[in-house]
Amino acid sequence: MVREKEMALLRITKAEPLEDFSLRLTLTDGSVVERDLRPFLRGPIFKHIRTDASEFARVRAQDGSIAWPDGADLCPDALIWNGLPPDDESRPASSK
Repeated sequence: MVREKEMALLRITKAEPLEDFSLRLTLTDGSVVERDLRPFLRGPIFKHIRTDASEFARVRAQDGSIAWPDGADLCPDALIWNGLPPDDESRPASSK
């Protein structure tokens, strides 16, 4: 039987915009990671976000991930783990 604590997924509770299209993310376990979002902001839905720092700064934590007012969002696992999550679900690598 899997215990409830083992089933809990790490999610994002706070997103603070930084310079150069980066974010400081606070996670449900209290850890904080910083991520450069430039590699994630591809495709037409992100065009205004990647070209306008004031639009990028409108980011907010929503439903365990991040989103912008126009509905653009990103996968929380890719942000938390800076790629695919490891098999053992260890703590995310800090980028500080």
